[in-house]
Amino acid sequence: MIKLYGAPGWGSAISELMLTLGGIPYQFINVEGFDKPGPQRDLLEKLNPLCQVPTLELENGEIMTETAAIGLMVLDRCPELAPPSGQPERQQFQRLLIWLVANVYPTFTFADYPERWAPEAADTLRSRCMEYRKTLYLWLENHLRADPWALGERLTLIDCYIAVMRNWGPRGEWFAANAPKFTAIADRMCEQPKLQKVLKDNGII
Repeated sequence: MIKLYGAPGWGSAISELMLTLGGIPYQFINVEGFDKPGPQRDLLEKLNPLCQVPTLELENGEIMTETAAIGLMVLDRCPELAPPSGQPERQQFQRLLIWLVANVYPTFTFADYPERWAPEAADTLRSRCMEYRKTLYLWLENHLRADPWALGERLTLIDCYIAVMRNWGPRGEWFAANAPKFTAIADRMCEQPKLQKVLKDNGII
């Protein structure tokens, strides 16, 4: 069985949703507190020197990291969680999968621990990252269909990102006021019976 090292509410929640949608069994290993020195960090660091979550230990002992890569692994086993090859939605799926981790993720890297990067201007870095992140989400809002899912009628792994990211800054109230399609997709994800346990365990519902 896959071992998923993560922390409730962190990016590992996205991979939990992906695996759950695909019906792929996994064991969740809670390493909450990994971002500070201690036994949880020591445990994670042995598998992933970057100490990032999610970190997956696959059935064959290989280590898998990065949510986009994990998503592609899930698609190898469950291709129905992306639009079929040859459809226009397939290219948009590929684009958004990489866009999210290449553009939105770095704003958390710098804003969550601004003192690491700009100790003399930590508050400024945090606020500017947040404002930039808002512009990214507004761009994404204009590229979502929400009829009923991000790319149309088919629920895809992109919807997993949306369900979790709504709980991160700038949080639900801002999304409700500025990104109605994003909000509607997240709401629908939260209604999926199959996902209830994962969503509750991660404080999303």
